[in-house]
Amino acid sequence: MGEHPHKAEYDFDVVIVGGGPAGLCAALYAGRGRLKSVLIERGAPGGELLNTDLIDDYPGFEEVKGFELAHHMFEHAKKFGAAMVTDTVEHIRPGRDGTFEIVTAREHTYRAPAVILTAGGTPTKLGVPGEREYAGKGVSYCAVCDGAFFQGEVLAVIGGGDAAVEEADYLTRYAEKVYLVHRRASLRASKLLQERAFANPKIELIWNKQVEAIEGGERGVDHLRLADTVTGEPARLKVGGVFIFIGFKPNVGMIEGHVRHDASGHLMTDDRMMTSVPGLFAAGDVRSQLTRQITTAVGDATTAAIAVEKYLAARREGAQPSVTA
Repeated sequence: MGEHPHKAEYDFDVVIVGGGPAGLCAALYAGRGRLKSVLIERGAPGGELLNTDLIDDYPGFEEVKGFELAHHMFEHAKKFGAAMVTDTVEHIRPGRDGTFEIVTAREHTYRAPAVILTAGGTPTKLGVPGEREYAGKGVSYCAVCDGAFFQGEVLAVIGGGDAAVEEADYLTRYAEKVYLVHRRASLRASKLLQERAFANPKIELIWNKQVEAIEGGERGVDHLRLADTVTGEPARLKVGGVFIFIGFKPNVGMIEGHVRHDASGHLMTDDRMMTSVPGLFAAGDVRSQLTRQITTAVGDATTAAIAVEKYLAARREGAQPSVTA
C-alpha cells in the first residue's frame, strides 16, 4: 500500500473505493485494461475475507483461509499494476462536468470521470459480551458462508426479519435444530417466509428474548445467556453456534447527492453495474441483489471494470451525458 504527501491532488481514469474481493477484482481488471486507476482501502486488503476463517465455496479452492484468499487476490491485482493507497474515503462528489472528486481523511483529492464503489457493508452487531471473542469461532453473520461447518449442531439465529427467517430455514439443511430467537412476540418477516419457518420441524421459535451474552470455551460457542424482554427473567440456551441477522448497512454514506437505492439502502444498478449517477458504478455488497457472496462480488466487479472501459471510450467520443448530481 502506498502513501501520498499531505493535501495532494491526483487525476485518474477510475477510482476504486474499497479493497475487499470486489475492489481487488476491479483493480485487477482495470490494470489489465490499461486504465490509470487507484484503489483506496482504509485497512488491509481483503475486506470481510479477513474476518472469515475458512472458505469452501470459492471455485478452485476446496478449502482456503480467508486471509490466504485475500493475499492471493491482492498479489494478483498487483501483478497487473494496480495502485493501492491506505486511506479512508470521506466524500464522493459528482461534478456537473462528469468528473468525480474523491476526498479522503488524509485530505487527499482524487479526480476521475469514473468511480467503482466496492466499499461493502457492515452487519449490525448485537454488542454483547462474547460476540467479538467468538467471531469466526461459532459467531457468524452469513449462513451461506458458514452453515456447512455446523453439520449436526444445534444453532441459534438472532433476528425476526426476512434475512433471519430465511437464513434459519437455510441452516436446517445442516443443523440438527435451529432456534430462532426474537426480542418481540411476532416476526417482521414476510408472511410466506414465516409460514415456511413455522412448518419446518427443525425450527423452534423463542419469543420475547434478547441475548445478554455469548459464552463458550476453547472449542467455541457453547451457550447463550438470554433475558426475557417482558419479565427480565434470565435463561440459558445451549447451542454450538449463533448466526446474527439483525441488519446490514451498506457503506454508501460517503456519496454526496441522491443515488437510486432500495429500501435497505443498497444501490440500484443497471446490467453494467452503473448506478443512477452516470460514471458511478457499484459492485459487491453495496449493490442491491439477491445474494452477497465472494463469487457475486467478483462477478459484479468484472462487469463494472469492463463497463468503465466502455464508458470512458464513449465519453471521449462525446456519447455520454454529463453528470447531474
